[in-house]
Amino acid sequence: MHYGNIKNYDIANGLGVRVTLFVSGCTNACKNCFQPETWNFQYGNLYTEETQKEILQMLASPCIKGLTVLGGEPFEFSNQEVLVGLLREVKEKFPNKDIWCFTGFTLDQDLVPNGKRFGEHTNEMLSMIDVLVDGKFVEELKDITLKFRGSSNQRLIDLKKSKTEKKIILLEI
Repeated sequence: MHYGNIKNYDIANGLGVRVTLFVSGCTNACKNCFQPETWNFQYGNLYTEETQKEILQMLASPCIKGLTVLGGEPFEFSNQEVLVGLLREVKEKFPNKDIWCFTGFTLDQDLVPNGKRFGEHTNEMLSMIDVLVDGKFVEELKDITLKFRGSSNQRLIDLKKSKTEKKIILLEI
């Protein structure tokens, strides 16, 4: 897996101060995407064990609320293979920090059995994510007043509550 950027002390991609990993590779190719360079699976730097250690070091700071993963597309199959290990380690070492993930795929259509991006690691990844921002960016539905998303079709899903209540529960912020 490659990644385009890692941000420490990010306040734009989730609640609180966060560490943010921008992965490379995306097949959604949304019109007017804010980072089309990340569509290329080879964009940026190779993700290594050292990269993971760097992210974990950043997360150790008491002022960091959690990790955000976006892209590119975290739920591309090749990215899931790597990210599942990172998420496991984050949950193990920092159980009180939350994980946000942005995806252009939809939870109840694409990330379910027989969905476009359901694979070997999908359920485990979803089990460790606290907030999932799902849905493609749609230029015609662009709304700059929305928090943490670019178009009105995208949802902020509270995955923990959704799992408990067995239906999609939107995050109230």
